[in-house]
Amino acid sequence: MGSIKPDTTVFELIRSQPEFNEQLWQYLNRRVSDWRITTGKEKAKEYAPLFARIEKNYGVDRGIMLGLWGIESAFGDPDVQKNHMRPVIPALAALAWGEPRRRAYWEQELLNALVIIERGWSSPEEMRGSWAGAMGHTQWMPEVWLNVGLDYDGDGRVTPFGKPDDALAGTAQYLVKRGKYRAGEHWGYEVRGARTTAGASRTYEAWQKAGVTRADGKAFPQPNASARLWVPVPGGPAFLLGPNFYAVRSYNPSMNYTLSIVHLGDRIMGGGPLVQPFPGGERTPTLAEVQEIQKRLTDLGFDTGGTDGRVGNDTMIAVRNFQRKVGMQPADGYAGVKLLARLRQGL
Repeated sequence: MGSIKPDTTVFELIRSQPEFNEQLWQYLNRRVSDWRITTGKEKAKEYAPLFARIEKNYGVDRGIMLGLWGIESAFGDPDVQKNHMRPVIPALAALAWGEPRRRAYWEQELLNALVIIERGWSSPEEMRGSWAGAMGHTQWMPEVWLNVGLDYDGDGRVTPFGKPDDALAGTAQYLVKRGKYRAGEHWGYEVRGARTTAGASRTYEAWQKAGVTRADGKAFPQPNASARLWVPVPGGPAFLLGPNFYAVRSYNPSMNYTLSIVHLGDRIMGGGPLVQPFPGGERTPTLAEVQEIQKRLTDLGFDTGGTDGRVGNDTMIAVRNFQRKVGMQPADGYAGVKLLARLRQGL
């Protein structure tokens, strides 16, 4: 710790409100994107033996693992690591020193990170992550790395970096141990016929008798399994959520985040888009449409930081600046089909 200089930029990040206030349909469209679905299918093929082994050992469905991997790190994309990550020891040191609300938590996470280094599992140079100290393919906090991580590839160390074996298997173990994941059960389903916006847990069979059916018209494959009703936006899609939805939610306690993971997993595994539209929502733009948005914005002087069809912070800032320039309301930074139609008109 002798040469550590605290990363005091974390204090701005921990106190800043989210810059973009996304509606749920925008949140899902950005995360369950063409790029992530296509890349996820490629990763499913590339790592099929690894996913088969994880399913056999832990019972966690590969769709869930692919969705989580895609949302957390864009499948371990090196550009994400290079452009959006920072050394975690200076960040955790600053938080342990200067964040009074959760000082004990940050102190413990700093100590956990030092134990990881002491064990020879990693080095301060390798340990780059978010401002809060989450690292690698599936964004492990030091405590998760230390206590739930696995040496699944047998190289003598536990690590969420490099090959995805340790990260994915350790995360599957987390979902089982801490989330109480149930092997063989689906997370839930989009449904129709809900006459309320919430409901106590009851079996799929009981829900069906109450007039609630799957939105895609298929049968519930496990009628005796239980689920709760959730309608996140009145007038929008409704869902029956089983225990495995909440197992995934244990990884990050946000309903919208969890829905994006399980829906992305379904899409990667061949499922279709949501059947029912969100009020005021748009369809998800295709990869080619996002690339066209980025190219047109860049040509007009609004730098998107690349034209790869992936919407990151640079693209959202460029979109919002364009929206403000031409008077589009709301100036929400959302790169969608309505924005593309306006871009095609020019400034």
